[in-house]
Amino acid sequence: MGAKKKNWLKALIKIVVIILLIAGSIGGYLAYKYVYMPNVNLTNKKSTIIYIPTGSTFEDVVNILNENELLKNPESFRWLAKEKKYTEAVKPGKYRVLAKMSNSALINLLRLGKQEPVEINFTGLHTVDEFISRVGRRIEADSNALHNAVKNDKYLSKYGFTPENIQALFIPDEYEFYWNTSVDEFFQRMATSYKAFWTDARKQRAKALGLSQTEVYILASIVQGEQCCDKEEKKIIAGLYLNRLKQGMPLQSDPTVIFFFFFFNIQRVSLEQIKYTNSAYNTYSHEGLPPGPIGFAQESSIDAILNYTSNDYLYMCAKDDLTGKHCFSKTFEQHKIYAKKYRQALDDRGIH
Repeated sequence: MGAKKKNWLKALIKIVVIILLIAGSIGGYLAYKYVYMPNVNLTNKKSTIIYIPTGSTFEDVVNILNENELLKNPESFRWLAKEKKYTEAVKPGKYRVLAKMSNSALINLLRLGKQEPVEINFTGLHTVDEFISRVGRRIEADSNALHNAVKNDKYLSKYGFTPENIQALFIPDEYEFYWNTSVDEFFQRMATSYKAFWTDARKQRAKALGLSQTEVYILASIVQGEQCCDKEEKKIIAGLYLNRLKQGMPLQSDPTVIFFFFFFNIQRVSLEQIKYTNSAYNTYSHEGLPPGPIGFAQESSIDAILNYTSNDYLYMCAKDDLTGKHCFSKTFEQHKIYAKKYRQALDDRGIH
């Protein structure tokens, strides 16, 4: 081979090598860019939430991302999703997407199902319907299906409750759920928390009182209706009501009448309301406990029943200073004195 031809061949090889190196560099850069460089655009926001419904396909996910204008380059996301096998591993849920996320970080988040928890509490709630409505707004489960469940005798019988007393299943607390929680998963979670709350010690105390767990909860909800905050006074009220139950006296609790009317801001229950409330929740005209709770009983209220203060009280009346505390009496004569002072305090303040 001639010298010129050899030199030409060497030059050609160099050119080919250079081209390959350049191509490799470009390919490597593009691969790096597609995998690790930011591909999420949130303008000025630090993060945003997306929801991927149960049963979604990979194309549904891409549409959700595109509808929210989150991807700078959708095709690079598609390419890496296929490489990471996310296209066949879509998981439903609520996800927090961060600003400047790379395709790799976003796909890992979605593929591993690292959801943003949904928090549910009982703040400001009185009834089961209010609670179920709140739950239905925060998880994927259909709100109508949730409402139907708490009214379905057969469904609730699995947990040992009825539509009238199902409120006793719910122990107030701060709960975290995944957004894609189903109706069954929701009730299973509540049942698990209920069982954890009712320890052997609590069960034994309830048994010693001759009350079921549900009956303890019902009475606790009434005590809480009378005293929301003072833990020690709750125990005194619990002792008083237990005295009445033992003697076969009506509980005569205003909060049970208020529950029937659903007017939870009533400051004064009238004699007419008591007289014309033909309901098992009217504890003035019906002896024993009402058929279900009149609110969500806090842990302190339940424990007030189980650890009640033993006393001889049969009567109670709110103090005339309207602090929320109560005067307790062993006799009706003494009770009438306290009641007169309280009624006068309400009259003086124009509370009718």
